[in-house]
Amino acid sequence: MKRRSFLKGTLATGAAAVAANAGLLTPSTVLAEWNEKAFKAKTVDDGLSAMFGTTSMSESGDIDLSAPAIAENGAVTPIKIDATKMDGVESIAIMATKNPSPMVCRYDFSGPAVGYVSTRIRMGETMNVVAVVKAGGKLYKKEQEVKVTIGGCGG
Repeated sequence: MKRRSFLKGTLATGAAAVAANAGLLTPSTVLAEWNEKAFKAKTVDDGLSAMFGTTSMSESGDIDLSAPAIAENGAVTPIKIDATKMDGVESIAIMATKNPSPMVCRYDFSGPAVGYVSTRIRMGETMNVVAVVKAGGKLYKKEQEVKVTIGGCGG
């Protein structure tokens, strides 16, 4: 490592530490906003209403939801949602119907981004995983049951 690179890194780290200690970098100004009401909702309908303003969705064959039929460990259940066949995908949300807070995550897309998400979610028991895709101002869903053999949410 060159001396100049080392000094730049040290200076940047020191400046960030001073700003954090002075209260200039607080989580409310550094992190993105989140929809607290949707993520703390106790039912699927409450979460959908808080997130999208409606609960009306239609089934779509253009959404490919890939989840294991049997999850060996509910703490790390792999989920893939492919909505690339749909035009104008604005967002993708994942819900686990029996979790204490059913809204698991939401991804927003803009510009030329394609509607594809791959993640791992936590599931406490056997339940349905629901992929909710907002495209063209309308909500579409795809649902699949996942059987959990070892609980992930406190089990």
